[in-house]
Amino acid sequence: MKRYELRWASLDPTQGSEMAKTRPVVIVSLDELNERLQTVVVCPLTSQLHPAWRCRLPAKCGLQPAEIAVDQIRTIRKTRLGARIGNLSDSQATALRRLITEMYGE
Repeated sequence: MKRYELRWASLDPTQGSEMAKTRPVVIVSLDELNERLQTVVVCPLTSQLHPAWRCRLPAKCGLQPAEIAVDQIRTIRKTRLGARIGNLSDSQATALRRLITEMYGE
């Protein structure tokens, strides 16, 4: 499990307006933490597009347009992760780091 990998993840159970169901996520936690901890920090992807929302980053999941929901960042157990789907490109990873820093500080 590496930083910026796209994987399927089971996000249920949830509460309130948390993103639910099995969906793609991007791992954003550092590789050193991913090796040692039983959890990873992820941002879920959604196919409900909101181009005007500054907390979302356009992406593709397979051939489908999607958005990385940085406003829904969360920590999950590794056991919730499924198959690897792919990786973000270097430019997408840079944009994601910038957006996380913009939203949550340095």
